[in-house]
Amino acid sequence: MNSEENAIVNRNWLVTVFFFALLLIILYLVYLIFSPFLTAVAWAAILAIVVYPFYAWLLKLLKGRRTPAALIVTVLITILIVLPAIRASFFLSQETVELARTLRTAVEGNELGGWAGTPWVQEVVRLWDKVSKELAVFEIDLRSSVLQGAQMASGFVASQVKSIAQNVLLFAINLVIALFSFFFLLRDGEELSENVRSLLPMDPAHKKRLFQNIVNALFAVVHGALITAMVQGLLAGLGYWALGLSFAILLGVATAFTALFPIGGSFLVWFPASVYLGLVQGPLWKGLALFAWGALIVGSIDNFLKPLLIGNRLRLPVLFLFFSILGGLRMFGIIGLILGPVLLALLVALLDLYMKDYVKLEERT
Repeated sequence: MNSEENAIVNRNWLVTVFFFALLLIILYLVYLIFSPFLTAVAWAAILAIVVYPFYAWLLKLLKGRRTPAALIVTVLITILIVLPAIRASFFLSQETVELARTLRTAVEGNELGGWAGTPWVQEVVRLWDKVSKELAVFEIDLRSSVLQGAQMASGFVASQVKSIAQNVLLFAINLVIALFSFFFLLRDGEELSENVRSLLPMDPAHKKRLFQNIVNALFAVVHGALITAMVQGLLAGLGYWALGLSFAILLGVATAFTALFPIGGSFLVWFPASVYLGLVQGPLWKGLALFAWGALIVGSIDNFLKPLLIGNRLRLPVLFLFFSILGGLRMFGIIGLILGPVLLALLVALLDLYMKDYVKLEERT
C-alpha cells in the first residue's frame, strides 16, 4: 500500500470518527432537550402499543382515516382512564389526610364526641386503658407513641398533597404532553416503527423478532397487572359478601381498581372496609377476619400471581422477572414496573439471537 492509499484510508477513518463523534454529541444534546418529557412520552408509547389493536380495528371501520380514528381513541382513553384515575387519586389523598387528622385529634384530646356511648367504642377504650397500664410498667407511653405516629402520617401525607398542589401546573402540562404524544404515536406509530427498524443493522427477521418481543412484553405486563387486579377484586368482593359487609360488589370493584395503583394498591379499600366492618357495622371478629383475609390473601396474592402470569407468557424465569419488577421500580420509578420486564425480555431476545446465529455458526465452522 503506497502513501497515497494510506492517506485515503486515514482520511476515511477520520471522516468516520468525526461523523460518529458528532452524531453522539447531537444525540446527547437532543436527549437533554427531550429529557423533561421522556416519562410522559414513555407512558404514551406504552399505552399506544397496548390499545393499538383497537385502533387498528377502528381504522378499518373508518376506511383508513387515521386522524379521526386516533382522535376517537384518545378521547375514549381520557374519559375512561385518565379522568377517573385523577379523581380517585385526589379523593384518596384527601381522605387519608382527614383520617390521620381525626386520629390525632382523638388521641391528643381524648375527644370521642357522640361515639362515646357506642358499645364498641367503650370496649376499645377499656382495651386501650388496659394496654396502656401494661406498657407503663416498661416506661412506654402508648398515647404518645400513637400520637407521634399519627402526626408523622398526617404530616407526610399532607406534605405530599401540598407538593402535588404546588405542581398542579406541571402535572397538567405532562398530562397534555402524554395525551398529545399518544395521539400522534397512534396515528403515525406504524411509520415511526418502520423508520426505527431501518436504522438497526440487523437482518429483517431479527428486527421483526426483536420488536415482537417488545410488544409481547408490554402486553404481558399490562395484561398480567389487569388480571391480577381483577383476581384481587374478586377475592376481596367474596370476603366482603361472606362477612356481610354492605355494598360488597361496589367495594370489590373499587378494590380491583385500586389494585392497579403501584403504591397502596388494594390496601386502600380492604383496610378501611375491615375497620368499618369491625368497629361500626360489627361484630368485631368480622372486622378482624376481613383484615386477615385482606392481608394474607388479597394483599399478598399479587406478589406471586403477577410474576407468574407475566413469566408464563414471556417464558421468563419467575425469579428473574420478580427482581426485574422490583429493580425497575427502584431505578425508573412507577414506569419501571413495565420497563423492568421489557428490558429483561429484550436481553433474553438478544441472547437468544446470539446463541442461535453466532454461537451455532462458530460451532459449524
